[in-house]
Amino acid sequence: MNLYSMLRAKAAAGQAVRVGLIGAGKFGSMFLSQAKTTAGIHVVGVADISPQRARASFARVGWPEEKYAAKSMIDAVSHGTTHILDNAEALISFDGIDVIIDATGIPGAGVQHALWCCEHGRHMVMVNVEADVLAGPLLAKRAASAGIVYSMAYGDQPALIAELVDWARAIGLEPIAAGKGTKYLPVYSSSTPDTVWDHYGFTKEQLAAGDFNARMFNSFLDGTKSALEMAAVANATGLSVPRDGLLFPPCGVDDLASVLRPRSEGGILESRGMVEVVSSLERDGRPVYRDLRWGVYVVFDAPTDYVQRCFSEYGVRTDSSGRYAALYRPYHLIGLELGISVASAALRREPTGSVREFAGDVAATAKRKLLAGEKLDGEGGYTVVGKALPARHSLSERLLPIGLAHEATLVRDIEAGQPVRWSDVVLDEGLLGVRVRREMEAQYRADWGLENPRMAAS
Repeated sequence: MNLYSMLRAKAAAGQAVRVGLIGAGKFGSMFLSQAKTTAGIHVVGVADISPQRARASFARVGWPEEKYAAKSMIDAVSHGTTHILDNAEALISFDGIDVIIDATGIPGAGVQHALWCCEHGRHMVMVNVEADVLAGPLLAKRAASAGIVYSMAYGDQPALIAELVDWARAIGLEPIAAGKGTKYLPVYSSSTPDTVWDHYGFTKEQLAAGDFNARMFNSFLDGTKSALEMAAVANATGLSVPRDGLLFPPCGVDDLASVLRPRSEGGILESRGMVEVVSSLERDGRPVYRDLRWGVYVVFDAPTDYVQRCFSEYGVRTDSSGRYAALYRPYHLIGLELGISVASAALRREPTGSVREFAGDVAATAKRKLLAGEKLDGEGGYTVVGKALPARHSLSERLLPIGLAHEATLVRDIEAGQPVRWSDVVLDEGLLGVRVRREMEAQYRADWGLENPRMAAS
């Protein structure tokens, strides 16, 4: 409750939190829009593979040009301005940076940036959920050993869900289910960048006027992004992932406590303590009444008759039994809220959610029949969709993580709806993401007593 006071004190002392941002896309731009008006935050550098795109982002969110025209990081520190560059390692290694934000969305890049943060002692806010699910359990351990904060991104749904789960546990309530809302129908799972706009309903005029990335939008639509986010929540909270993947039940806010309870009590959960995503569309395409498309929720139950009576006395909406209730947040402000993570990491040395264990994983699954010799095109593409699964199942079945399903060549046919395994593809074993993931899998297979037929690269 005192981050603003702490930031103002830093500003008054001339010791603003120095931030480096990697990736000036939509999420990064939203952070920049607020950073310029937040006391105690100084964005020293922004690294992007396209410096021109970064400059366009600054201009779009209202920064005066002279504020992002620093010739170097040293110049930026001296004059309270920002330097734009195309070298993430140079940004991370610059002395005086307190917090690095990875907003790239590229799994291998995020892994590399996290390791560099460990090497140089920079706190890290990992917006890049793709990297966090690919190797977060290992990266979090490396960060702890390096004495740095490795944090989820506040404003993104996983961190907000983790916050609700923490709230429930901190007041003695057991989280029964937690997750988010989205727009989803089963047919969306086979959507491609060619069909995504038909499902969203954007006009040609809207598409021509906006900055729309078909693959990114398709990842949200086909369920891959939801799978990644729920795996991240599971890893941060210890909640379980459904054995057969997310169900996406249609559900509005008034019915959360009725739908998201165990099957034995009339709900859809296979057990207590699950992650799940609710859809804003009925299965016939009609909109759900009072949907939670942009929000997050936690369902909990009354541990005693006394608490159940309190629910009733204070107007808490419950299921028919009076035991199960829900708390929800209808919106998330994405990068506009990211400063909370930056301030928390730098000033409190606390993450706004972080990996605690390896509970959830996301496996690449064929969208259509795939043929030997084809190259997979990863998240949001034409070939595979990500399916959330318990991590132990993913490792025991040697399923290929969605984060490595880009440019991997198939060595055999895969039927539509079937998972892709490590043995089904040829990968570049020299890639950092592949090596780190293999190392992490070897560690967990050993810990879990699973057969490990090959040595992992370090």
